[in-house]
Amino acid sequence: MEKVVLTLAAGALVLASCVGNPEGKRAETSDNVGEAAMSHTANELVVDTEQSTVHWTGRKVSGEHHGDVQIKSGTLAVEDGKLVGGSFVMDLTTIANHDLDGEYKGKLEGHLKSADFFDVDNHPEANFEITSVQDGAEAGTVTVSGNLTIRGVTKSITFDAQVQEASESAVKATADFNIAREDWGVNYAGQADDLISKEINFKVTLVAGA
Repeated sequence: MEKVVLTLAAGALVLASCVGNPEGKRAETSDNVGEAAMSHTANELVVDTEQSTVHWTGRKVSGEHHGDVQIKSGTLAVEDGKLVGGSFVMDLTTIANHDLDGEYKGKLEGHLKSADFFDVDNHPEANFEITSVQDGAEAGTVTVSGNLTIRGVTKSITFDAQVQEASESAVKATADFNIAREDWGVNYAGQADDLISKEINFKVTLVAGA
């Protein structure tokens, strides 16, 4: 009987450790923070915070959660019809969940804002600053590198993005990538029988205009 109990316990431990990451390509991450992309001839456009969005997804053994966080401000720079730079700020006090209701929704949002995750009381904002934009393999695609700051920790990340529009008066770009949350000090592992994935997926849409 003891062997059966031990076997079941071992099996439960294996299952608990087999949580998959959200779908998405993991961004390349480095401690080598770069300088912001600068151009004195680029046209700087203001990010439309109503049309721009950041959607997040996280997984755990028992399922997944998703939601969004509001963009507070930002600018994008265009030169010769190409995206060449920019930055934006996320208001982490607005972290919201979209798959739960009532008490459970409130508890999850409060936990995400706590020191276990994004420590919003001490770090109410996160920001991203572009350091380079390179042409991708296909038309309309680019490879973006930039400095992502969360919880006061800054890392350089590189990911693929799609530029739907880039002119002197309007820009629209989207990206879909994962980050390893522990790189930014978001270390909460979850419950022993319901571990949380190590990666978070972000789907970002930025719209900017004159």
